[in-house]
Amino acid sequence: MNRIAESELILNPDGSIYHLNLKPENIADTIIFVGDQNRVPKVAKHFDSVEFETQKREFRTITGTFKGKRISVMSTGIGPDNIDIVMNELDALVNIDLKTRSIKKEHTSLTIVRIGTSGSLQKDIPVDHFVLAEYGLGFDGMLWFYDCDKVVEKDMSEAFEKHTNWHSRKAKPYIVQNHSGLTKVLGGGDKVHLGITATAGGFFGPQGRVLRLALEDTKLNNKIDSFEYKGHRVTNLEMETSAIYGLSKLLGHKACSMNCIIANRAEGTFSKDPYKAVEELIEYTLNKLVK
Repeated sequence: MNRIAESELILNPDGSIYHLNLKPENIADTIIFVGDQNRVPKVAKHFDSVEFETQKREFRTITGTFKGKRISVMSTGIGPDNIDIVMNELDALVNIDLKTRSIKKEHTSLTIVRIGTSGSLQKDIPVDHFVLAEYGLGFDGMLWFYDCDKVVEKDMSEAFEKHTNWHSRKAKPYIVQNHSGLTKVLGGGDKVHLGITATAGGFFGPQGRVLRLALEDTKLNNKIDSFEYKGHRVTNLEMETSAIYGLSKLLGHKACSMNCIIANRAEGTFSKDPYKAVEELIEYTLNKLVK
């Protein structure tokens, strides 16, 4: 038995996993990710009952049932670095025996659905519509710290790098597909668009916003918008999806990202009621998950 050291798998004094403050029995096999901790109760208010709730730092979790299905909703905070923490600790809860610190013989696969807000890069995807990300396109570089070649869409990634004339100083972009079974489960709505969701490592410069700092490539957003590969195009930009897809694939979990479009960067428009639009996506996703 290979025992994982205390320095690598960190537990709290009560035996819960360090950052998430969770024990294995506290989570369901179906987990909804939201970025904002204040959005957790907005999802959980739809539950028929709540059995558990905890929070540590920005990581807030509520577990309950919705129409008879056990579901957890968890806030991840912002960015791929937080996703690295959340995904590894969730996987440890179900696939590592925390008492013996050894990997379990039987693998448990989680179903993970992100409900997030995002900005559309295409004129024909208006505010208050949704994007189901068939692929996640990562600009952050986090996934390259793992042995990830087997999950990266190599040809598509290289085509994007060539199309944008990607600068060598920046982290190498990577593209990972979602779990196709979840596209069938969550797709089909009148407001749902399919596409490639780009994941930036920051909110301002990495997403082409200029305040007082000049950009290395002022035309990068236009290059991203115009990229197309075998009918797939980049539809929206946010900060978590590619990391969720990459780590889910590597760890053997199923993941899909549902994005509520609250801004259209191509048109310069913003939703008049983003809270209503997010609420509609929450209800849509929950009901799809229990069908």
